[in-house]
Amino acid sequence: MGLRSYRTVTGRSMNWIWYRFLTLLSAGILDQLLGDPRVAWHPICLIGNLISWLEQHTRGLFPDTKKGMRAAGVYLVLSVLIISTAVPFAVVTGAYCLHPALGVLVESILIYFTFAAKSLEQESMAVYEALNKEGLAAGRKAVSMIVGRDTAELTEAGVIRAAVETVAENTSDGVIAPLFCAAIGGAPLAYFYKAANTMDSMVGYKNERYQWYGTAAARFDDLVNLIPARLSAFLMLLVCQPLKRYWARRDGIPGNRFGETWRIYRRDRRAHASPNSAQTESVMAGALGVQLAGNASYFGVIHEKPTIGDDCRAVQRQDIVRAVCLMKWTAYLGWAVALAGWSVGLIV
Repeated sequence: MGLRSYRTVTGRSMNWIWYRFLTLLSAGILDQLLGDPRVAWHPICLIGNLISWLEQHTRGLFPDTKKGMRAAGVYLVLSVLIISTAVPFAVVTGAYCLHPALGVLVESILIYFTFAAKSLEQESMAVYEALNKEGLAAGRKAVSMIVGRDTAELTEAGVIRAAVETVAENTSDGVIAPLFCAAIGGAPLAYFYKAANTMDSMVGYKNERYQWYGTAAARFDDLVNLIPARLSAFLMLLVCQPLKRYWARRDGIPGNRFGETWRIYRRDRRAHASPNSAQTESVMAGALGVQLAGNASYFGVIHEKPTIGDDCRAVQRQDIVRAVCLMKWTAYLGWAVALAGWSVGLIV
């Protein structure tokens, strides 16, 4: 390869490194400034509409048997993944072809829509504010907006646990996982992940309607989260100890050693039907020194679940604030790692 050709190739590579660095940075800033907009044309809402439409049509294409519904579920997964990845790929590619600045702008906005750190903070803190200002009934209503379980009969401790568990689980699903995918493959891979995650949240239930139809969506979501969930837990472990010392000084709660959090993570990281959900929940339980999970009601049916963490103390309303704090610092560290990784490419 001649010198001119080498410069051309390396110059293009450098440009793409810059583009990825700028899109990740811009998307993170947009999320922190604006949160997740509640608009009908939100890309994730459009993916949800696509899933609902395809469900209506695919059920009629396959026999209403165990094997038929599983085949219909596979058809749904493949269709949604292809469409949800191809559309942002086409949009981003077209934007970059028109002008690099337009490409960076469009891809930044698309990636921003996949991040949920700010909205997770806002919705979780709404539960905290509702409990403080209006009491248990308001807290139940607020937490019902962010969890899938039945909330009408939850005690105050149950409301707090539900909010904390949601923050823990979505630290991976709504923050680190899409960031991890966007850092590797830009907007197309981020939407590939969000499509898988949205399908699981819509059809991945073990009830009469989705027992077989949602099998493919649930298992595929487990697969794509194997690495992000463990990465999220690792990042949470890195930031939890300084926060625990701060909480111990400020609030007087037990600031157990890092070894205790690590012990609970190692013991309870698989204490969930999903191979991934307990990864971050176990770190959260260890960091706060509380017990999470346990039995929960879904659609009127009690599901028996093991507990996560040690019952060192009763949960407090302030634990919601602490959970959000841990989620935010985990997100900041995740962004720092992603940006540092692309910065190395710029330096080299």
